[in-house]
Amino acid sequence: MNVILIAVIVLGSIGLVAALILFFAAKKFAVHEDERIGQVQEVLPGANCGGCGFPGCSGFAGACVKAADKGSLEGLLCPVGGQPVMEKVADILGMKAEASAPKVAVVRCNGTCESRPRIAEFDGAQSCRVQNMLGSGETACVYGCLGCGDCVAACQFDAIRMNPEMGLPEVDDEKCTACGACSKACPRGIIEIRLKGLKNRRVVVLCNNKDKGAQTRKACSVGCIACQKCVKVCKFEAITVEANLAYIDAEKCKLCRKCEEECPQNAILAFNFPPRKPKVEAPASAPVASSDSVSDSSPVGKPAAPAAGASQAQA
Repeated sequence: MNVILIAVIVLGSIGLVAALILFFAAKKFAVHEDERIGQVQEVLPGANCGGCGFPGCSGFAGACVKAADKGSLEGLLCPVGGQPVMEKVADILGMKAEASAPKVAVVRCNGTCESRPRIAEFDGAQSCRVQNMLGSGETACVYGCLGCGDCVAACQFDAIRMNPEMGLPEVDDEKCTACGACSKACPRGIIEIRLKGLKNRRVVVLCNNKDKGAQTRKACSVGCIACQKCVKVCKFEAITVEANLAYIDAEKCKLCRKCEEECPQNAILAFNFPPRKPKVEAPASAPVASSDSVSDSSPVGKPAAPAAGASQAQA
């Protein structure tokens, strides 16, 4: 009996000492979280998409609190919640939310099945990443869309789908939150997060091919050939050509669409514009009087001589 009692006392003492050690260690090494982080996280959408550039909504909430302590929320944006959510975050932190222009995902490839015919057939895993690792894919363009739909699988908002006829992904502007998940999933960097533009209108070079013009034409009939005609016609210096590829700066572009008309490859496309008005043809010029009605021998400024029939009537 005494042996059992002694064992209980010993074990109890060990447990008590361990509990005290753990208690003081927890106090010593405790990490105190700012209560504002939890408050900010509550107003966030909870998508954990990573579009803000931080690991989930909790990481973004922590970044907002740190930025608020420095006096500005500049550069921070929840792409899913947009401006309304950022205003709630700013209100919690006692800050003012700066207005940010809405953005949208844009597929910078217009190489449809007609303009970019297949030269091979891939029987492996239907994954853009796998095809890109193994070679150029099923077409001759090593920069174009592979068409397996990795971007579709990555989107949490059902904002992108594959067009079966064109073989290219299409983005739903209304559903897209510009989280960037589809852009990260694309192994060729074809999908870009761009400004939506005024009235959701934008002009984009739908090509990612960096080969020289002749080689680009062989791979795709609507690829950019870096002819620089668009650069010359743009009055706002919104277009540059680097690595044999034209690019339109969305912040400088004034949506005049002159580059779209000038592009010989139809590689520049304008989104959400009304149909162009048909060009009115110039009216035909007035008919010139024939030499039969006016005598060439009549002196300038004087009336022509009366006809023979008229002189006979007067006689």
